[in-house]
Amino acid sequence: MKLKQPWLHGPVSDGLFVLAPPFLCLLAVLFFPDFFQQANQRVSLEAWVVLVLLIDVGHVYSTLFRTYFDKEALQQHRQLFLWAPLAGLIIGILLYSLGSLIFWRVLAYLAVFHFVRQQYGFMQLYSRREVKTNWEHRIDKGMIYAATLYPLLYWHLEGNRNFNWFIAGDFVVLDLPELLPLMTWGYGILIVLFLVKELRFSLKHKSANIPRNLVVTGTAMSWYLGIVHFNGDLVFTLFNVVSHGIPYMALIWFYGRKKKITDTSTVSGKLLKYTFSTAGLFLFLGIIFGLAFLEEGFWDALVWQEHPEAFSFFQFFPAVKDQAFLTLVVPFLAVPQLTHYILDGFIWKVSRDKNLT
Repeated sequence: MKLKQPWLHGPVSDGLFVLAPPFLCLLAVLFFPDFFQQANQRVSLEAWVVLVLLIDVGHVYSTLFRTYFDKEALQQHRQLFLWAPLAGLIIGILLYSLGSLIFWRVLAYLAVFHFVRQQYGFMQLYSRREVKTNWEHRIDKGMIYAATLYPLLYWHLEGNRNFNWFIAGDFVVLDLPELLPLMTWGYGILIVLFLVKELRFSLKHKSANIPRNLVVTGTAMSWYLGIVHFNGDLVFTLFNVVSHGIPYMALIWFYGRKKKITDTSTVSGKLLKYTFSTAGLFLFLGIIFGLAFLEEGFWDALVWQEHPEAFSFFQFFPAVKDQAFLTLVVPFLAVPQLTHYILDGFIWKVSRDKNLT
């Protein structure tokens, strides 16, 4: 039987906003090499606003439309939604009290886990209609994890990267480059196994699962190029943020649209009914971008003091210098991010949600 493509919303919308981002990043780097080479060691203010503030921080707040703004989800997971931010704040304070580097290191590895799991999650979403054997499932799972973990292991083993995840030193560098050939061979063998499996799959079904293969290919390409090949701050930020943030925001939008159309009784009031209409896209983006700007304004004024020209209003707030006060302020400002990491592990369950099937 020929495979029906398992689009989440449609071939055009899925293609543009879920599958294309890593490939568009590559095109940007190839078409504007001088710009990315000149800016290789730093991210300009304009690039930071688009990539970090709007996309990276903005996608964190898009979770609100799948959780706290969704009446049905809030009723089903009330205790989780209540305790997640409180647990994040308490754990954050405890970690920061042990040292700022410990806090940022733990946060960096939580972020890495979140980013890796998202790629596995998208692969699973696009595999939801497939009937696979155990070995086919294991190869798919191994491939998507290898596509993310191989570049990360390269980063840890080789260590000579011109960028950080959050702050300098947040990753533990093992300085064991002699292990890289073995890792590379293992990754190469897994790629060959995946290609053989896909050839067999396409012959059996007289078709290929296009979106699933694009997720795997885009993941492998963006993580390798962004971390291993180019070794530049701007390129890493571009691949890392765009390939993660835009598909996540699109998934939230697709989910809300489908829920609005198929089960209007569960949509939480006029806000979500309008937000997930066609014209409401601007409201959706306006809310998440506005909240992102608000959060980053406080981060910049109270902690970082890196982009005062973008947050002139917030400069009325004095920078926090007292270490004891920072132990409260930094974890508090990180609560939305920590909550996003925690909740994201629970809210996307394909088998439990008709809006994901």
